[in-house]
Amino acid sequence: MGFYDVANHWLIYVMVTIGIVIVLGFAVLSLRKSWKRALEIGYTKQQLMNVTKSSLYFTIVPSIAIVIGLFSLAALLGIPWPWWRLSVIGSVAYELMAADMVFKSASVQVATATSTDFVLIMYVMTIGIIGGLVTSLFVAKKIQTGTLKRSVKDPRWGALGNSVFMMTIMVVFLVPVIVNLGVDLMTLITSAIITLILVFIIKKTGAKWLNNFVLAISLLLAMGSSVLWSALIK
Repeated sequence: MGFYDVANHWLIYVMVTIGIVIVLGFAVLSLRKSWKRALEIGYTKQQLMNVTKSSLYFTIVPSIAIVIGLFSLAALLGIPWPWWRLSVIGSVAYELMAADMVFKSASVQVATATSTDFVLIMYVMTIGIIGGLVTSLFVAKKIQTGTLKRSVKDPRWGALGNSVFMMTIMVVFLVPVIVNLGVDLMTLITSAIITLILVFIIKKTGAKWLNNFVLAISLLLAMGSSVLWSALIK
């Protein structure tokens, strides 16, 4: 079997569908219990409906960027596996980086990749991120409560902690892009410039609604620019 024979195999579709249904079941159960508890402590149904509508808006709009990411990943890894990764856990940046590391480590190209290479990609993506999930079960609550206590004593600590956290994530994903230079770096710079332009427009016009589309617009235009940079940089 070839790379895409496995990537788009019906069995993976079935496994992914089962996993997503389980996750959706937990979500529905949590929503039901939360709704019931909110009514018990005095919230009205109208208030809860207003919160639900607002939550749907702020959830669906930013997810446009994820859908775009799904299209880009599907071209590389088929449909079911990116669907699972981006629906439940993972991000476009992580998934692409993990897949790229596997291809480079195995010294293969997508056109010549085999079913074994796809299984290896699935393994790396899963094992590479599971450590953080398991660790979070034991330390996430302590870290959160500790940060909140510090923030109460000194508000500057909360801002510093969040800034350090975001900076750490940026370093992890940006360093490989910067080191690769070429198309990767130019696409990153293009994305940053587009984001700055959008932020400038928001500040000047007061169009706060545009905040929800900054990520999607930057991602879409940066992906488009990568085609241009690929043609210009040999």
